[in-house]
Amino acid sequence: MMEEVVAGLRLSAVLFFALIPHPSLADGDAAKGEGVFQNRCVECHAVTGDQVKIGPPLTGLFGRVSGSWPGFAYSDAMKAAGIVWGAETLTQYLPNPRAMVPKTKMNFNGLKRPGEVEDLIAYLAAATTN
Repeated sequence: MMEEVVAGLRLSAVLFFALIPHPSLADGDAAKGEGVFQNRCVECHAVTGDQVKIGPPLTGLFGRVSGSWPGFAYSDAMKAAGIVWGAETLTQYLPNPRAMVPKTKMNFNGLKRPGEVEDLIAYLAAATTN
Protein backbone atom coordinates (compact mmCIF):
# COMPACT_ATOMS: atom_id res chain seq x y z
CA MET A 1 0.00 0.00 0.00
CA MET A 2 2.75 2.46 0.96
CA GLU A 3 4.64 1.68 -2.26
CA GLU A 4 1.53 2.57 -4.28
CA VAL A 5 1.22 5.89 -2.42
CA VAL A 6 4.89 6.72 -3.03
CA ALA A 7 4.56 5.73 -6.70
CA GLY A 8 1.48 7.95 -7.04
CA LEU A 9 3.28 10.88 -5.41
CA ARG A 10 6.28 10.35 -7.66
CA LEU A 11 4.14 10.31 -10.80
CA SER A 12 2.21 13.41 -9.71
CA ALA A 13 5.43 15.28 -9.01
CA VAL A 14 6.99 14.29 -12.32
CA LEU A 15 3.93 15.49 -14.21
CA PHE A 16 3.79 18.71 -12.21
CA PHE A 17 7.46 19.58 -12.77
CA ALA A 18 7.33 18.53 -16.41
CA LEU A 19 4.51 20.94 -17.16
CA ILE A 20 5.77 23.99 -15.30
CA PRO A 21 9.10 25.46 -16.42
CA HIS A 22 11.27 26.66 -13.58
CA PRO A 23 13.74 29.54 -13.87
CA SER A 24 16.52 27.38 -12.40
CA LEU A 25 16.30 25.02 -15.36
CA ALA A 26 16.04 27.81 -17.90
CA ASP A 27 18.92 29.78 -16.40
CA GLY A 28 21.30 26.89 -15.79
CA ASP A 29 24.07 25.66 -18.05
CA ALA A 30 24.07 21.84 -18.04
CA ALA A 31 27.67 21.65 -19.28
CA LYS A 32 28.86 23.79 -16.37
CA GLY A 33 26.58 21.77 -14.09
CA GLU A 34 28.36 18.58 -15.11
CA GLY A 35 31.59 20.19 -13.92
CA VAL A 36 29.95 21.10 -10.61
CA PHE A 37 28.78 17.50 -10.27
CA GLN A 38 32.24 16.11 -11.05
CA ASN A 39 33.89 18.47 -8.54
CA ARG A 40 31.37 18.40 -5.72
CA CYS A 41 29.02 15.40 -5.97
CA VAL A 42 30.52 12.42 -7.82
CA GLU A 43 32.48 11.21 -4.81
CA CYS A 44 29.24 10.45 -2.97
CA HIS A 45 26.59 10.02 -5.70
CA ALA A 46 26.23 8.14 -8.98
CA VAL A 47 24.26 10.19 -11.48
CA THR A 48 22.81 7.13 -13.25
CA GLY A 49 22.35 3.47 -12.47
CA ASP A 50 21.73 1.98 -9.06
CA GLN A 51 25.22 2.13 -7.53
CA VAL A 52 25.04 3.19 -3.90
CA LYS A 53 28.14 5.10 -2.87
CA ILE A 54 28.32 7.16 0.32
CA GLY A 55 24.98 8.58 -0.81
CA PRO A 56 22.14 7.14 -2.86
CA PRO A 57 22.22 7.20 -6.67
CA LEU A 58 20.47 10.11 -8.33
CA THR A 59 18.78 8.09 -11.07
CA GLY A 60 15.19 9.30 -11.41
CA LEU A 61 15.83 12.11 -8.94
CA PHE A 62 13.20 14.52 -10.28
CA GLY A 63 9.88 13.44 -8.80
CA ARG A 64 11.44 11.08 -6.25
CA VAL A 65 10.41 11.46 -2.62
CA SER A 66 13.27 12.11 -0.19
CA GLY A 67 14.48 9.08 1.68
CA SER A 68 12.98 6.57 -0.74
CA TRP A 69 15.85 4.86 -2.62
CA PRO A 70 15.42 1.18 -1.74
CA GLY A 71 18.10 -0.19 0.56
CA PHE A 72 19.84 3.11 1.34
CA ALA A 73 20.23 3.91 5.05
CA TYR A 74 18.79 7.43 5.13
CA SER A 75 18.63 9.50 8.28
CA ASP A 76 15.26 9.58 10.00
CA ALA A 77 15.15 13.30 9.19
CA MET A 78 15.48 12.69 5.44
CA LYS A 79 12.90 9.90 5.47
CA ALA A 80 10.45 12.09 7.36
CA ALA A 81 11.04 15.23 5.28
CA GLY A 82 8.65 14.17 2.50
CA ILE A 83 10.40 16.34 -0.06
CA VAL A 84 9.58 15.66 -3.70
CA TRP A 85 12.79 16.46 -5.53
CA GLY A 86 12.50 18.90 -8.40
CA ALA A 87 14.01 22.19 -9.53
CA GLU A 88 12.29 24.22 -6.82
CA THR A 89 13.15 21.92 -3.92
CA LEU A 90 16.74 21.44 -5.14
CA THR A 91 17.08 25.23 -5.43
CA GLN A 92 16.19 25.45 -1.75
CA TYR A 93 18.21 22.41 -0.66
CA LEU A 94 21.56 22.65 -2.46
CA PRO A 95 22.81 25.95 -0.96
CA ASN A 96 22.43 24.60 2.60
CA PRO A 97 21.12 21.03 2.99
CA ARG A 98 21.02 21.14 6.79
CA ALA A 99 18.85 24.26 6.79
CA MET A 100 16.17 22.40 4.85
CA VAL A 101 16.63 18.99 6.51
CA PRO A 102 18.13 19.40 9.96
CA LYS A 103 19.91 16.25 11.16
CA THR A 104 20.46 14.90 7.65
CA LYS A 105 23.45 12.57 7.37
CA MET A 106 24.54 14.30 4.17
CA ASN A 107 27.93 15.81 4.98
CA PHE A 108 27.83 18.68 2.50
CA ASN A 109 27.95 22.38 3.31
CA GLY A 110 26.17 23.41 0.13
CA LEU A 111 26.82 25.26 -3.11
CA LYS A 112 27.74 28.88 -2.49
CA ARG A 113 29.11 30.23 -5.79
CA PRO A 114 26.71 32.19 -8.01
CA GLY A 115 25.21 30.02 -10.74
CA GLU A 116 26.32 26.66 -9.32
CA VAL A 117 22.86 25.64 -8.13
CA GLU A 118 21.17 26.52 -11.41
CA ASP A 119 23.90 24.84 -13.46
CA LEU A 120 23.83 21.67 -11.36
CA ILE A 121 20.04 21.47 -11.55
CA ALA A 122 20.13 21.87 -15.34
CA TYR A 123 22.65 19.01 -15.53
CA LEU A 124 20.75 16.77 -13.12
CA ALA A 125 17.46 17.37 -14.97
CA ALA A 126 19.02 15.91 -18.10
CA ALA A 127 21.36 13.32 -16.62
CA THR A 128 19.16 11.65 -14.02
CA THR A 129 16.11 10.83 -16.11
CA ASN A 130 15.46 7.12 -16.18
